[in-house]
Amino acid sequence: NLPQYKYSVYSNSKDRYSCAVKGHEYLRSPAVCVQGQSCSRVTYTKRTICVLKGSTVDISCTYVGYYYTTSSFWFRSDKSTPEDLTTNPGYAGRVEYTDKERWRYEGPSTLRITDLREEDSAEYRFTFKTDTIEWGHSLPGTTLSVTGLQVKVTPAAEGQKTLTCSTTCTLTDNPTYIWYKNGQHLDEPTSQQYSSNMLVVGDSTVDIYSCAVEGHEALHSPVVCFQVKVTPEQYSEYKTLTCITTCTLTGNPTYIWYKNGQI
Repeated sequence: NLPQYKYSVYSNSKDRYSCAVKGHEYLRSPAVCVQGQSCSRVTYTKRTICVLKGSTVDISCTYVGYYYTTSSFWFRSDKSTPEDLTTNPGYAGRVEYTDKERWRYEGPSTLRITDLREEDSAEYRFTFKTDTIEWGHSLPGTTLSVTGLQVKVTPAAEGQKTLTCSTTCTLTDNPTYIWYKNGQHLDEPTSQQYSSNMLVVGDSTVDIYSCAVEGHEALHSPVVCFQVKVTPEQYSEYKTLTCITTCTLTGNPTYIWYKNGQI
């Protein structure tokens, strides 16, 4: 008849316990062992990771198996049953465990995934087995988000645009951004935003912009480039302005026109 915030266990228990509030199950307390630190556990180095599509990621943890560990592997938590990623056809040739030696009772474990794809976004967990238990398959692991780069353009001061090297999640480890203009690396800025005079009137050269992240220069964003071409209308004092691109934009886009910097 203990209240819900209390729970009784045997004093010689080798298990590891934590608690949470219903409806907030992901906000668990730190786990404790009844017998000091002498119990099975898995501790993840990072709980969330955001990395670029096409890059490589290391997801790591440390584990303790109170009894002799007979097997261990990493898996995606969104599968109905834990499945060793090294046997998953969707990861063929792209995953490996980088541990140089397999530990009997405790040690580190690192999952490396190369050539990341957006569909690799998932929660990854580590599990191990002993002669008596299977541990870690039901505990929260590391959530991986995979993102591409996209240059977004927004109005700024008159005659200028603000370019943002956009991602669908905040990249891990506070990266340095690299900007390119007409294929040339710009020394500044190194931040996620860049202001530029993008709208060109007449037949002058089109400026082409893209961005990347330092250390992953090969993983460029798609380029953005705009030019306004002025064509006199026949038998009229009017001129036609055409927003042209170097290729046909996908998805039947809606165009926005600006006059003196205003939409």
